[in-house]
Amino acid sequence: MTYTKTDEAIRKLTPEQYRVTQQNGTERPFTGEYNDHKRPGIYVDIVSGEPLFASSDKFDSSCGWPSFTKPIVSANVNELRDDSHGMTRTEVRSMHGDSHLGHVFSDGPKDRGGLRYCINSASLRFVARDDMEAEGYGAFIDQVEDI
Repeated sequence: MTYTKTDEAIRKLTPEQYRVTQQNGTERPFTGEYNDHKRPGIYVDIVSGEPLFASSDKFDSSCGWPSFTKPIVSANVNELRDDSHGMTRTEVRSMHGDSHLGHVFSDGPKDRGGLRYCINSASLRFVARDDMEAEGYGAFIDQVEDI
Protein backbone atom coordinates (compact mmCIF):
# COMPACT_ATOMS: atom_id res chain seq x y z
CA MET A 1 0.00 0.00 0.00
CA THR A 2 1.00 3.59 -0.58
CA TYR A 3 0.41 6.07 2.21
CA THR A 4 0.16 9.74 1.31
CA LYS A 5 -1.41 12.96 2.48
CA THR A 6 -3.96 14.16 -0.07
CA ASP A 7 -6.17 17.22 -0.34
CA GLU A 8 -9.19 14.90 -0.44
CA ALA A 9 -8.20 13.25 2.85
CA ILE A 10 -7.76 16.67 4.47
CA ARG A 11 -11.21 17.80 3.25
CA LYS A 12 -12.81 14.74 4.88
CA LEU A 13 -11.46 15.57 8.35
CA THR A 14 -13.82 16.83 11.02
CA PRO A 15 -12.92 20.23 12.50
CA GLU A 16 -11.41 18.48 15.55
CA GLN A 17 -9.39 16.03 13.42
CA TYR A 18 -8.10 18.96 11.36
CA ARG A 19 -7.19 20.98 14.46
CA VAL A 20 -5.28 18.06 15.98
CA THR A 21 -3.52 16.64 12.91
CA GLN A 22 -2.86 19.78 10.87
CA GLN A 23 -2.58 22.46 13.56
CA ASN A 24 -0.76 20.44 16.26
CA GLY A 25 -3.76 20.48 18.57
CA THR A 26 -4.58 18.29 21.53
CA GLU A 27 -7.99 16.92 22.40
CA ARG A 28 -9.23 17.36 25.94
CA PRO A 29 -8.30 14.41 28.21
CA PHE A 30 -10.81 11.56 28.52
CA THR A 31 -12.87 12.83 25.55
CA GLY A 32 -11.30 10.89 22.66
CA GLU A 33 -13.12 8.06 20.92
CA TYR A 34 -10.32 5.54 21.54
CA ASN A 35 -9.32 6.34 25.13
CA ASP A 36 -11.24 3.36 26.56
CA HIS A 37 -11.33 1.35 23.32
CA LYS A 38 -10.41 -2.32 23.79
CA ARG A 39 -11.23 -4.14 20.53
CA PRO A 40 -8.44 -6.04 18.72
CA GLY A 41 -7.12 -4.35 15.59
CA ILE A 42 -4.79 -1.59 14.50
CA TYR A 43 -4.86 2.19 14.59
CA VAL A 44 -3.90 4.00 11.38
CA ASP A 45 -3.28 7.65 10.51
CA ILE A 46 -6.63 9.34 9.81
CA VAL A 47 -5.00 11.26 6.92
CA SER A 48 -2.72 8.77 5.14
CA GLY A 49 -3.89 5.37 6.38
CA GLU A 50 -0.38 4.32 7.38
CA PRO A 51 -0.40 1.73 10.20
CA LEU A 52 0.71 3.27 13.50
CA PHE A 53 -0.22 1.20 16.56
CA ALA A 54 -1.59 -2.26 17.40
CA SER A 55 -4.23 -2.89 20.03
CA SER A 56 -1.88 -5.44 21.62
CA ASP A 57 0.48 -2.56 22.46
CA LYS A 58 -2.29 -0.38 23.96
CA PHE A 59 -2.46 0.00 27.74
CA ASP A 60 -4.42 1.99 30.29
CA SER A 61 -2.14 4.75 31.50
CA SER A 62 -5.00 6.75 33.07
CA CYS A 63 -3.63 9.89 31.38
CA GLY A 64 -6.79 10.63 29.39
CA TRP A 65 -5.51 9.69 25.93
CA PRO A 66 -4.93 6.35 24.21
CA SER A 67 -1.49 5.07 25.20
CA PHE A 68 0.72 2.56 23.40
CA THR A 69 4.10 1.01 24.27
CA LYS A 70 5.46 1.16 20.70
CA PRO A 71 4.52 1.83 17.07
CA ILE A 72 3.48 -1.10 14.90
CA VAL A 73 6.01 0.08 12.26
CA SER A 74 8.63 2.38 13.77
CA ALA A 75 9.47 3.85 10.33
CA ASN A 76 5.92 5.26 10.15
CA VAL A 77 6.44 7.42 13.24
CA ASN A 78 8.62 10.53 13.38
CA GLU A 79 9.80 11.75 16.77
CA LEU A 80 10.67 15.46 16.94
CA ARG A 81 11.78 17.84 19.68
CA ASP A 82 8.89 20.02 20.85
CA ASP A 83 9.69 23.11 22.92
CA SER A 84 6.16 24.53 22.91
CA HIS A 85 4.17 25.46 26.02
CA GLY A 86 7.29 26.19 28.08
CA MET A 87 8.50 22.58 28.23
CA THR A 88 10.62 20.17 26.22
CA ARG A 89 8.82 17.06 24.97
CA THR A 90 9.07 14.62 22.08
CA GLU A 91 6.32 15.10 19.51
CA VAL A 92 5.08 12.12 17.52
CA ARG A 93 4.06 12.66 13.86
CA SER A 94 3.15 10.20 11.14
CA MET A 95 5.88 9.83 8.53
CA HIS A 96 3.79 9.85 5.35
CA GLY A 97 0.77 11.90 6.44
CA ASP A 98 2.80 14.33 8.56
CA SER A 99 -0.09 14.32 11.02
CA HIS A 100 0.46 15.48 14.57
CA LEU A 101 -0.34 12.37 16.67
CA GLY A 102 0.70 13.31 20.21
CA HIS A 103 3.84 12.87 22.31
CA VAL A 104 6.02 10.07 23.66
CA PHE A 105 7.14 9.89 27.28
CA SER A 106 9.48 7.61 29.23
CA ASP A 107 6.96 6.68 31.95
CA GLY A 108 5.40 3.64 30.26
CA PRO A 109 5.41 0.05 31.54
CA LYS A 110 9.04 -0.88 32.29
CA ASP A 111 8.44 -4.53 31.36
CA ARG A 112 7.30 -3.41 27.87
CA GLY A 113 10.11 -1.01 27.05
CA GLY A 114 9.27 1.93 29.32
CA LEU A 115 7.67 4.19 26.69
CA ARG A 116 4.20 5.74 26.62
CA TYR A 117 3.04 6.98 23.24
CA CYS A 118 0.25 9.35 24.29
CA ILE A 119 -1.87 9.73 21.14
CA ASN A 120 -4.90 11.84 20.23
CA SER A 121 -7.89 9.75 19.13
CA ALA A 122 -8.67 12.45 16.54
CA SER A 123 -5.50 11.52 14.64
CA LEU A 124 -6.45 7.84 14.37
CA ARG A 125 -8.79 5.52 12.54
CA PHE A 126 -9.35 2.06 13.99
CA VAL A 127 -9.34 -1.01 11.73
CA ALA A 128 -10.86 -4.03 13.47
CA ARG A 129 -8.95 -7.32 13.31
CA ASP A 130 -11.74 -8.90 11.24
CA ASP A 131 -11.46 -6.11 8.63
CA MET A 132 -7.69 -5.86 8.40
CA GLU A 133 -7.24 -8.29 5.50
CA ALA A 134 -9.98 -6.69 3.39
CA GLU A 135 -8.59 -3.19 4.03
CA GLY A 136 -5.04 -4.15 3.02
CA TYR A 137 -3.54 -4.53 6.49
CA GLY A 138 -3.33 -8.35 6.54
CA ALA A 139 0.45 -8.24 7.03
CA PHE A 140 -0.14 -6.89 10.55
CA ILE A 141 -2.68 -9.45 11.80
CA ASP A 142 0.06 -11.41 13.60
CA GLN A 143 0.72 -8.29 15.72
CA VAL A 144 -2.86 -8.17 17.01
CA GLU A 145 -4.04 -10.32 19.88
CA ASP A 146 -6.82 -12.87 19.52
CA ILE A 147 -10.11 -12.20 21.28
